[in-house]
Amino acid sequence: MPTAPVWSRGASAASVEPVDASAAPPPAPIALRYARADRLLWPQLPALLANASLRAVFTDGGGGLLYRTGIQGRRMLQYFDLNSHVRREIIDEARLATLLAAKVGKPVDPLLLSIEQPSYDRTTGVLSFTDLDRRWTLAPDGGLSEAIEGPPDGEGVVSPDGRFEVVAHGYDLYARERKSGREVRLTSDGTRDQPYGRGIAMLPDILKAGNEEPPMPVSVKWSPDSRRIVTWRLDTRDVPRLSITQANPPGSLYPRSFHYIYPLAGGAKLPQAQLLVVNIEQAMRHRRARLVPLDIPGESILYPQDPDFSWEGDHVRSVWTQRGYGELRVYNADPATGAARLVAREKGDPLVFVTSSFFRSAPELGGELDVSERSGWAQLYLVRPDSPDQGYPLTRGAWEVTGIEHVDAPSHTILLTGVGREANRDRYDRALYRVTMDGTAPRLLTPEPLDHEVTVSDDGRWFVDAMSSPTQPTRTVLRDAADGRIVAELGQADDGALRAIGYQMPEPFYGVAADGHTPLRAMIYRPIGFDPRRRYPVIDNVYTGPTTTQVPIGWRDTISASSSSVAQIGAVVVMIDGRGTSRRGKAFRSSSYQNLGEVGLDDHIAMIRQMAARYPSFDASRVGVYGGSAGGYDAARFMLRRPDFFKVGLAWSGNHDLRLDKAWWPEASMGNADPATWERNSNMTVAGQLRGKLMLVHGDIDDNVPVTESLRLAKAIIDAGRDVDLVILPNTRHSVYQPFFWRKFRDYFTQNLLEEKPPQSSVLSGAAHVR
Repeated sequence: MPTAPVWSRGASAASVEPVDASAAPPPAPIALRYARADRLLWPQLPALLANASLRAVFTDGGGGLLYRTGIQGRRMLQYFDLNSHVRREIIDEARLATLLAAKVGKPVDPLLLSIEQPSYDRTTGVLSFTDLDRRWTLAPDGGLSEAIEGPPDGEGVVSPDGRFEVVAHGYDLYARERKSGREVRLTSDGTRDQPYGRGIAMLPDILKAGNEEPPMPVSVKWSPDSRRIVTWRLDTRDVPRLSITQANPPGSLYPRSFHYIYPLAGGAKLPQAQLLVVNIEQAMRHRRARLVPLDIPGESILYPQDPDFSWEGDHVRSVWTQRGYGELRVYNADPATGAARLVAREKGDPLVFVTSSFFRSAPELGGELDVSERSGWAQLYLVRPDSPDQGYPLTRGAWEVTGIEHVDAPSHTILLTGVGREANRDRYDRALYRVTMDGTAPRLLTPEPLDHEVTVSDDGRWFVDAMSSPTQPTRTVLRDAADGRIVAELGQADDGALRAIGYQMPEPFYGVAADGHTPLRAMIYRPIGFDPRRRYPVIDNVYTGPTTTQVPIGWRDTISASSSSVAQIGAVVVMIDGRGTSRRGKAFRSSSYQNLGEVGLDDHIAMIRQMAARYPSFDASRVGVYGGSAGGYDAARFMLRRPDFFKVGLAWSGNHDLRLDKAWWPEASMGNADPATWERNSNMTVAGQLRGKLMLVHGDIDDNVPVTESLRLAKAIIDAGRDVDLVILPNTRHSVYQPFFWRKFRDYFTQNLLEEKPPQSSVLSGAAHVR
């Protein structure tokens, strides 16, 4: 039996379970088990948890902190003064929902309050926030009103000094003097396929507008001195468009169809972007504009979003990505001439893994901060313009930098998050460090051997630390960023109500990969009333990465994972991080390169067998698998490639042929793969290997993974003479979580894996937010 790796919080210490099904009482009725599963999904789960997430936000110009305590839907919004350390209670969610309902003339569910972009004036006691697509102000006496926004910002993008705005008419841009209303045309040759200052319309916006050219924000950025703009021209010529049919549009008898641009990994040509600068002051003065193209290569758009460009003082900064992620480059461009200089470059072998590597502008330090895997681990470097391919290491070691939280110019210090540096904690636990430029070791600011989810204030003086483990409820504190000392206790999570219903806390499990020696981790979920004398089927909640990890780290994510609910039907549910996942260095993830169809597959089988060896109540002859999105690809792949082990599978929103997915996600691991490699990784090519029971689920208007993916896999399975179950959910986007989905999900595993009859009425009464 493999021993616990030194980096774990400790392997399961339980002895081998006795299994004697004849001595065990019968399982609870299936209807009761379904009801328990309901309680562990939204909207019922929040009622069982207090202080699960305080949603702390620094506000008041860095002088205060807004956060919520209590049970979701009834939480109290509080303000903490960072200078005086005085707390104020502002309003509870239930009361705020009542006030909002009175204003909008319809009920408002306090569970759904977002309270976005909150700000608090400690002098007047006025709270401002956004909710229900409006801006509101709450007075100290409880009076609620729509916020007075001040002078209108105009229909376009307003200059910092308020003199000008840039608007779009058709496919061209115009500058408008706000005081007089006088307009000057900036471009004149824009077309549908080559518009200026207009990005790619997203499918939800197309559906909302009911046409293929919905209103779009103007995509320009003003220079700090309000003289120039930088913008871009999109080129979609010869880029094939996807089509979609919404069979049940609200309020209409007739279906409607749309064509839209979606950059696909299998596309021979992707949309292109070219940056340009316009001097608006001169254009308004001379009544005509001069376009200054920037001497930066045209860039392939890998996802429907704007290119990464901004002003940095008096020049333009652009982060350029090569298709296939062979390189990332940072350019600085002169807005007057268009001349561009390469100031930083990251090259990958075989590619730059962009969910671990990234640039952050740091002119205050004299260059670009680069989180790079050049050493085999994601470490922080300072790259200066005179040596764009070099870099001075600010951190070192076999651990991962995961985020740059703050840069302090006067002291030349950096706050960053990382994982895997300390030996006395789980290698996936997040921690906050202070790093200096003198080469000394990073200073740990979160010493507790737990996972630390941090939020740093804009000035870098404070941070909120929500610390927890999968089995230890979250403690949220305010800390001083200079030394990490705790300044104030903000809230302690309480799961008493959850435990009172008999909830079995998930168990971290540590084992080894299929190679027999690489340490892996997993999480085990058991149902309420679990009896070790009984035999339970095992269901794998899968997402093989490689852009992330699957096994939850903190307490809230552990409990709120869908595994908690799924286990209640009478199964053991597991989550496993096999080789190929992130946060453990380049070598650990390297097996995923051009190998998404096989990576992690046998590691999952090895870990489940190790669990069954330790716990004989786990029946490794009855194993199911489920997952969504890339996890849907995985679930189907597991069923197709290892049909002797995985007997029942449910895959939703799966990208079953990676060529039909948005380009960035597959290419981040596949690079510029050749046709044979794409084909080898397609689920369609192995459709004939299916022997178990597989259900495919997809939303008909999925805006992330086109519904054609599941339809094509279903056809491939049918053409191979195999059986498959297919559910298309009407008017459903990428997230399929809704009552009907959960009914079909539970019934499928209950019938085919548990070999029991579902309850006659198993319809849920609410939606769910789960992992």
